[in-house]
Amino acid sequence: MKLIHVVGARPNFAKIAPIMRAVYEYKTIEQVLVHTGQHYDENMSKCFFEELGIPEPDVNLGVGSGLHGEQTGEIMKRFEQFLMNDHGDIILVVGDVNSTIACGLVACKLHIPLAHVEAGLRSFDRRMPEEINRLLTDAISDYLFTPAEEANENLINEGIPEEKIYLVGDVMIDTLIWEMERLEDLDKPLFKDLNNKEYAVLTLHRPSNVDDPRVFKGIMKALNTIAEDIKIIFPAHPRTKKRMKEFQIYTDNDNFRITDPLSYRDFLRLYRNSRFVLTDSGSIQQETTYLNIPCLTIRGNTERPFTISKGTNILVGVDPEKIVRESKKILAGEEKKSVGFTLWDGKAAERIVKILYEGF
Repeated sequence: MKLIHVVGARPNFAKIAPIMRAVYEYKTIEQVLVHTGQHYDENMSKCFFEELGIPEPDVNLGVGSGLHGEQTGEIMKRFEQFLMNDHGDIILVVGDVNSTIACGLVACKLHIPLAHVEAGLRSFDRRMPEEINRLLTDAISDYLFTPAEEANENLINEGIPEEKIYLVGDVMIDTLIWEMERLEDLDKPLFKDLNNKEYAVLTLHRPSNVDDPRVFKGIMKALNTIAEDIKIIFPAHPRTKKRMKEFQIYTDNDNFRITDPLSYRDFLRLYRNSRFVLTDSGSIQQETTYLNIPCLTIRGNTERPFTISKGTNILVGVDPEKIVRESKKILAGEEKKSVGFTLWDGKAAERIVKILYEGF
């Protein structure tokens, strides 16, 4: 059995890593790691490979950035050419980036079984490119591996046969647990002048938040107000920095610190020891719920509503007043607690590989 894993962007590495480690327990499974090159930073990518315990990709398609249609088409073209020479038995894709749907379509048209990890997540907002990628990938997948019961319900409501759906838990939690067990300085502050639980962490990168100067300036106004009460550490995405310069957006408080992007382990140390997190990311909503850290999501919706109903997450949208108000509540001790998830036990990847192996 040959299993071909596909990654396209840095967040995909953390999702694929536990699956690749689980495959090593099966001597009869050959695995190949394909990086489409959708997002690629040689220094940061190498750091991620080393920290997550996965090898350098066997293949890098080198697609690079571009418009959605252009990028998706180029990934399909190059991945199809690769499969013509190295035909796998199962193609495994993760998440919701353009590489996910592009490689999924190629697999489907070549009649190669397709496995989708993080299936069933829905924001119900089709203006999000990721939502389209999720919907289409799930519609053509043969194995749909879900992180929570709500994801199963979404798929069943869309008419996906139940025999294709497997509730396995969250591979991001697998990686989180694996890293925490191996990180010696986990409780040590990342920066010398920080004390644990005396700062907040910010991530902000979604085009809907940073490409509209009115929205971006409103968010930053709220964040500057919050920084009057607590330090904010912001590992900024290069694209976000570019927009800040373009829109002449500045931090006007010494408590507001912008840093370069961090490795997985450094970022884990940073947010695990924080008072709370402000984010527009997806996976951080899950990780903060697992760690029982308050999370304010700067979006109008989330594809992970279970982090709200059962976790520590609160949707604050882009309303500056609400962002400030909910932050002040946390600082005053009013925060949500996570009730936990039964399959978030660090063994989701093991369940995935066992299902694929036994079904082959």
